[in-house]
Parts: sequence; C-alpha cells; structure tokens
Amino acid sequence: MDMDKHQVLKQYFGYDSFREGQEFIVDNILNGQDVLGIMPTGAGKSLCYQIPALMMDGITLVISPLISLMKDQVGSLNQAGIHAAYLNSSLTARQYVKALGYARQGRYPIIYVAPERLMTEEFLDFAVNVHITMIAVDEAHCVSQWGQDFRPSYLKIVDFIQQLPARPVMAAFTATATKEVRDDIIDILELQKPAVLTTGFNRKNLYFGVLSPKNRYHAIQNYVETHPDDSGIIYCLTRKAVEEVWGQLKQAGVKVTRYHAGLSDEERQHNQDDFIYDRAPVMVATNAFGMGIDKSNVRYVLHYGMPKNIESYYQEAGRAGRDGEPAECILFYSGQDVITNQFFIDNNEDNQELDPITRRIVMERDRERLKRMTFYCFTNDCLRDYTLRYFGEYGANYCGNCQNCIMQFEEVDITETAKTLISCVSTSRQRYGVNVIIDTVHGANTAKIRQYQMNTNPYYAKAADVPVYKLRKIINELLLRELLTVTNDEYAIVRLTKDSTQFLECPETLTMKMPKEQERPPKEKPEKQIKKAMAGSSLLSEADQKVFEKLRALRLELAREEKVPPYLIFSDKTLLSMCVIRPKDKNEMLSVSGVGTYKYEKYGEKFLACIREKTYII
Repeated sequence: MDMDKHQVLKQYFGYDSFREGQEFIVDNILNGQDVLGIMPTGAGKSLCYQIPALMMDGITLVISPLISLMKDQVGSLNQAGIHAAYLNSSLTARQYVKALGYARQGRYPIIYVAPERLMTEEFLDFAVNVHITMIAVDEAHCVSQWGQDFRPSYLKIVDFIQQLPARPVMAAFTATATKEVRDDIIDILELQKPAVLTTGFNRKNLYFGVLSPKNRYHAIQNYVETHPDDSGIIYCLTRKAVEEVWGQLKQAGVKVTRYHAGLSDEERQHNQDDFIYDRAPVMVATNAFGMGIDKSNVRYVLHYGMPKNIESYYQEAGRAGRDGEPAECILFYSGQDVITNQFFIDNNEDNQELDPITRRIVMERDRERLKRMTFYCFTNDCLRDYTLRYFGEYGANYCGNCQNCIMQFEEVDITETAKTLISCVSTSRQRYGVNVIIDTVHGANTAKIRQYQMNTNPYYAKAADVPVYKLRKIINELLLRELLTVTNDEYAIVRLTKDSTQFLECPETLTMKMPKEQERPPKEKPEKQIKKAMAGSSLLSEADQKVFEKLRALRLELAREEKVPPYLIFSDKTLLSMCVIRPKDKNEMLSVSGVGTYKYEKYGEKFLACIREKTYII
C-alpha cells in the first residue's frame, strides 16, 4: 500500500492524529521490531496493529480468545472499507473452509483467529503456505498463570510460530498487567528485545465511586431510571443476582437484557446483539460478558457486588466511555461480597493442570488480590490513585473525578477507638469476626454477644458513644494499615499483627480521613438529572442537544437498515463533534474526528442533510 501511516489513519479511520503511544507502536512494528503495549481499555490498541497490517505485505494474524471481539473488530473494519475475516468456532465447517480459501487468495490483510485453532492440521497447512508478516496477540495477559485470566491455549502460540517458515513480527497487547505479568508475557511469548510501551492506566474520562446503600437494588434502579437515554452494564457476582436484577428492572419498564453462562448459546448471542444494537441499552451480566465488546457509547458500568481483584474490576469498569466521553463506574459494595468471592477462590475449577504446590501459590495470590480489592472499597484516599498504584503508577493522590476526591473530608483522631478495638480483639483471644468486635465495643445487648459472653469482655461498651458506621470505618482503616488482619476463610476472623502489638505497647497518634458531617443538599429533580446526563461534559446547548438527538435517530435508522451496531457507523463522540462543528460541506465534514473518506462516501451526505435542516437548528 502506497499511503503513509497518517493517510491510512485518516482515510480508513477518520482521525487526524494518533493518540498517546499509538505512533510509537506503529513505527516499531513497521521497523520490524517486536512490541509489548500495556494500554488501558479505550486507548486504541487495535489501531496499533491494524494500521501496520494495511501497510505491510502479507497477512497479519490477530490472536484473540474472544469470539465477540473478533466479530466486533471485523465488523468495524468492514465498515471502514477494509477486508478482514475471523476464524473461530462460531463458523460452520463450510464457512471456515470458504474463509480459509479467500485467505489463501490474499483477500484479507487481517485475520482474527482463536488460539485453539493455531495447531490444527487445517490451519497449519494454511499458515505455512502464506506470507504471515505479523502476529498480534490481544489479551496477552492470558499467557501468564499469574494473570487474572490465564488460558492454557495461549501457550500454543510459541509452538505455532516455530512451525512457520519465517518468524513474523510479534506484537502483544493487554489492558491490565502488573510488572510480574508483563515479564511473563515477554518470556513466554519469546518476544525479541521488544519495544515496551506503557501509556499508563489512567482513564481521565471515567468517574469512580463506591457506595454501600442499605438496598442495593433500589440504588441500581434509581441510577438506571435517572439515566434513561444512556447505555450501561450492570455486573453481578452470581447468575442468581443477574436474574433478580434483570427481572426487577424489566418489571420496572427498563429496556434491559441479561447474560450469564446458564443461558443457551443462542440466547446469549441474541441478548448480546440486543445490547450492541441498542435494542436493549442496559445489560445485566456476570463477568462472562464483556471481553471483546467494543461498544463505544457505554455511559456507565455499575457493579452489583465487588469483583475478586483489581484487574477484573478495572477491566470491567473500563468498558465504559471507550469513546473518550465522560462515563461513570460505581461499585455497590456489601460485606457479603468478600465471602462470595472467597468461596469462588476456594472452589476454583480453573487451572486443574497445575501441580498442587503451584495451585496453592495461585490460590494464596488470589486471596491477597481479593484483600487489595476489598481495601479499594474501604479507602478514603483517591480511588483512581489507589488503582494506579496497584499497577505500579504513582500520582498526586487527587484526581478530582472520583467520589473520594469530590467528597469533603476532615482528619479525625482515632487513637483511643483504635486501641479499644485492637484490645478487644486481643482480650477475646482473636476468635471472632468484625461484627462481633464492633458490637462488643459498642455495647450491643444481643443474643450472640451474650452467648459468646462478650458482655463480660473488659472492652464491652468502651466505645458506646461512637456510631456503629464509624466503628466499621475505623476497623476497615486498621485493616488497611495492617494494624489488624482477617483470616482467609468464610469466617473472616479478626487477628492481631506484629504492628498491632507494637501499637498497643507504644501507641502513637493515629488519624484518618472521615467525611465531614454536613446537611445533605436537596435532591435534583429527575428531569434535571436526565438533562445533565444527556449533555455530558461536552456542555451542549439546548439547540445542540436537539441536533444530537436527530443525528442519533438517523444513525439508528441506518444501523437497522444495514443490520450493524449503531456505534460502528459513527461513535457518540463523532456525533457530538458534528453538533459543535456543524459542517456545511464535504471538507468540513471530513474535519470531524472519526469521519474518514470511506465513511463519508457512504454516510456523509445523509448526515450533512440532517444538520442542514433548518427545523433542527434554533
């Protein structure tokens, strides 16, 4: 192909410039250098290998474990006028043979393939007889048993490469990886002196929050009903919770669908399509849903329960706001979530092929990661900074776009209450859980306290003047600072640490941030919240909002005609840009981010006509 990288970027993808890190990856691939890209969801990883693939001779293989990602990516490329194909178990034998036949003819510069297909006789016969210039490994963390989503099929990649007549350029990508997992990716995939790029995990457009409402379902329903025009995902820990939340939202009149492993393949696919095509803009799902879903206009991700580790949470939350526009990620936490996740860890059926010692090590690491996830729900520090530090990045501990940064705090001396709590654990011989310790120091007169004879404990009612919710915050802070710990089992017994013993012997002043006591402002009326949600951070005028809605309606009409997801025609961000720029002709329309030459020829005049209609402009 004669075009340079900037021409390819504009002609096919409609962008005038690269995002952070993309050009570095593209240049290194074009120079024949192996690369490892650690880039958060929504950072544009796919362009990093798609653009070189269109400029290099031969075929680029993209290895992905996700059928949904393959379909989505291939659909997006076809919309941009690029021939691409996928090879996975969703194809019939006849379709598979036909796709391979076209691939042999050189019809596809990009082919997506599942790792399980690599070492099959049919695919190997194809691979060794064509010119494969690059292999891009997506979700590369799956190669590491220390990653949160280890897949043994990924270990076949190196065996496959060794079968090829010439080694292609290798490009590996992941959105979530600690340093240990990054090192594993390089070693196991045998990357040769790779150019490593970590653009950072910070997604500035995402708002993070943690809430512990008395009734989680009512909080979820209230959120969904005050964001009626937005698409969102609600993650639940269990299939049972999915069924309950989905059923109640449906009964409340919400256009909602569901996804979990208990449904048939046909129903899962149908429901996923309903979500992607905006027929049901709200999806309630287990973590079985989402990997590979490139839907760009997801405006919120709510967690009806805490995931088992930071990697999973950040990956799931990161499915919001892929278009760069503001989106919200809110975790609705309950103490029961820890017990549920501990059960999942103890009964994990994955990785049965590991030897017993390695399996125990993996289980222990899973428990440690669950503890770090739990601390995320406790901390009063910046939520974004907490996550970034987990992945090895260090910020200013203030982002201005998370619940803790927006909330007003004050430093409170908790020394005496901390001594009381730790002493209560000590004098009760470290036999009880958090609730019993809190009830004891608060002076609760319950059957359980009397049964355990904790009403005779020397610290019974010593903190009767401290509200229970504050005692819980303080004990969580002590866990966070490792002045106390809890056992990794279903009983979660509170235990002392070496630091707690030292603190009791030589107590130093201990302070923590507590939310300021203040009057709650009156709630906004739902219609005001709805207008805010529609406007987003683009601060559209009322006239622009009307144009935006007309453009969305046109996009939906075209999407239904062509049977493609609306966001594959133009993203919300591109429609918002049209509202602000108000293009009058072809040149001005091509200046809109996301409008390339191919898409202009296909859709440009229809959207220009929609913008020109005087009735839409006030």
